[in-house]
Amino acid sequence: MSIQVINPSNGESLGISPELDAAARDAALDRAQTAYADWKKQSFAQRAQVLRNIAQRLRDDVESLAPLMTLEMGKPIKEARAEVMKAALCADHYAEHGEAYLASDTLASDASLSYVQYLPLGVVLGILPWNAPIWLAFRFCAPALMAGNTCLMKHDPHVPACAEAIARIFEQAGAPTGLLQNLPLSNADVEAVIRDPRVQAVSLTGSDRAGSFVAAIAGAEIKPVVLELGGSDPCIVLSDADLDKAADVITLSRIINAGQSCIAAKRIIVEAGIHDELVTRLEERLSKLKLGDPNEESTDIGPLAREDLRLNLHRQVQETIAAGAQCRLGGKIPDGPGYFYPVTLLTGVTNEMTAAREETFGPVAVVIKAEDQDEAVRIANDSRYGLAASIWTERSRGEALARQLETGQVAVNGIVKTDPRLPSGGVKRSGVGRELGPHGMHEFVNAQQVWLG
Repeated sequence: MSIQVINPSNGESLGISPELDAAARDAALDRAQTAYADWKKQSFAQRAQVLRNIAQRLRDDVESLAPLMTLEMGKPIKEARAEVMKAALCADHYAEHGEAYLASDTLASDASLSYVQYLPLGVVLGILPWNAPIWLAFRFCAPALMAGNTCLMKHDPHVPACAEAIARIFEQAGAPTGLLQNLPLSNADVEAVIRDPRVQAVSLTGSDRAGSFVAAIAGAEIKPVVLELGGSDPCIVLSDADLDKAADVITLSRIINAGQSCIAAKRIIVEAGIHDELVTRLEERLSKLKLGDPNEESTDIGPLAREDLRLNLHRQVQETIAAGAQCRLGGKIPDGPGYFYPVTLLTGVTNEMTAAREETFGPVAVVIKAEDQDEAVRIANDSRYGLAASIWTERSRGEALARQLETGQVAVNGIVKTDPRLPSGGVKRSGVGRELGPHGMHEFVNAQQVWLG
């Protein structure tokens, strides 16, 4: 079924998202397989040079790439530029460090020499979401390509111009034909590609529902899969925290990309003795943010990406208020065109309410009071998700508490973020496997044991 692409700032149509037919899809798979036969033989230095060329092209084209995200999914232009630059950083990082990440490990045994070497798998399919179209593409492809794989990119159909631009960057940078290809598919066609014997592994960033679907198919085909799924990330603020710094960072974490981030601080769990003080600070900061045209440099928060996302977020807010929460800011859909939603601050929330149990994908700050540290940790872990968490407290205390949290990533006195140097990923229904860092690069390689007599 064809999907209409809508500008979320004004609700106007941008056209129909393209879809490959079966013949074009098969040709793309053939190109990826053919490219792999040569790419896997290239030295790390040769692969690195291709990635560096691509990184430079991203930087050169930032002013044409960033507006595509603003147009198709409403990202504020200043954030869109930063995303392009982060993607370039990712490509450069793996060009610089990929060889070291995949260095062979010598292991003692009864052999004269025994070791593990890390070899590419082949064609890897990446299924990507709309919320960070360029960054998430490079988070997927940069480590996989440096390892010697080739990549097929099935991007979200609501950001087709972004997907086409990413593929074009590779062409313009002189990358080998078939190294990375844009594969615009309907959701119904994804299963056939996962099952295709030319595809050796799958990466998906998306909802836990999509993750379950993809994991079931990949599992049936005995193919490795990495899933980065949703989150309802806890942010614990204890009585010894620097409240001003905490409020500054929590505000940024909650509203970046209009709150449409898996690793945003979604449940702000505050120790009772400082609860009111932190709420006051959050309300002051959140109330000053500018909601508006994402093309304007002064805009802090743009629209949500789609109308259905806005309606679902509003449902979550209204159900939480009906259950007894207090709405200190926002909570009402504004009049006018576009899919805007105001910065909203909910207090008096308990962990059983909708906005705490479900993932909220929008600029909604949810504050939960905890009597002490132990209750804060209990509330944090009482979730089906386990993507990331943050803790605001004295450093050594925070480091000790990190071991108690059931998440794949913990930031102490800082913002949760993705960094090419560090692995990220979740537990529970937030996913399996890791992306980025040396751990992420090892997801799509063959750890081959070699024994020499």
